[in-house]
Amino acid sequence: MKAKSIVLVGMFAALTAIGAFIKIPLPIVPFTLQIIVVFLAGALLGSKRALYSQLVYIAVGLAGVPVFNEGGGLAYIFKPSFGYLIGFALAAYVMGRMLENKEQPTRKDFIAANLVGLVCIYGVAIPYLYYALNFWLDMEKSFSSILAIVFSGGAVVDIGLAIITGFFAMRLYQAFKAAGVLPTIADKRLA
Repeated sequence: MKAKSIVLVGMFAALTAIGAFIKIPLPIVPFTLQIIVVFLAGALLGSKRALYSQLVYIAVGLAGVPVFNEGGGLAYIFKPSFGYLIGFALAAYVMGRMLENKEQPTRKDFIAANLVGLVCIYGVAIPYLYYALNFWLDMEKSFSSILAIVFSGGAVVDIGLAIITGFFAMRLYQAFKAAGVLPTIADKRLA
C-alpha cells in the first residue's frame, strides 16, 4: 500500500473514532456521527481503502484503545451496538465499490451509495442487536421491539444524514480530485 493510501486509511479511522464521541446518549444504542465518516470514506477512498479504514478503527478499539463510543477492548463484541461497527465496514466497502468505477460520480450517485450503505449498516446491526439483547443480555426483546429501538434511536436522522452527506461528498470529491488528493481509479483497483 502506498504512503498516500496509508495516510488516508489512518485519517478516516481516526475520524471514525472522533465521530464516536460526538454522540447523543440513547438507551441501548447511542446516536453518533460516525455514520457521516463512513459515508465519506465510501465516497472518497474507494472500496478497499474505505473497508481498511473501518477495519483499522475496529482493530484499534478491540485491542483496548477506548475509541468506541463506550470504551474499547475485546469484550466490546458483546455490546449490542457492535453490529453497527461491523455494518460500517461492510457499508464502506459496498459504497466505495458502487462509486469507484464512475469517472465523474453525480450527486445522485453519492446519495444512492449512502442509502445503500445505510441498508448495509442496518442489515448487520439489527440482527446483531436482536441476538445480543436476547441471548447475551437475556432481555427477551421481540424483533418488532428491536425495530422500534433502532428507528426511535435515529434511523430517520441517518436517512437525512445520508442525503445531506451525499451533497457534501460530491463537493469534497471535486475538491480532493482537483487537489490530487484522491486516489485515481487505477489506484483504487490496485489497492
